[in-house]
Amino acid sequence: MFLGEDLLAYLVLAMGAAMAVGSFVALVRPPETPKEGELARAPLSRSLVMIVIGTVAAIWALASLVAG
Repeated sequence: MFLGEDLLAYLVLAMGAAMAVGSFVALVRPPETPKEGELARAPLSRSLVMIVIGTVAAIWALASLVAG
């Protein structure tokens, strides 16, 4: 199989981790000068939901890779 049999788990791990880390960084370091039409800061509730979803997906994928 192309790129191994665990391709889906690796993709979920990468996407979940990227979603969690990206949302966290958007909260911690907002842009110094936002461009026109952009928010000055990321919405807190939406960012927290994305961090939780990304973390759950990454942990689930990591557990699938370790167990399998």
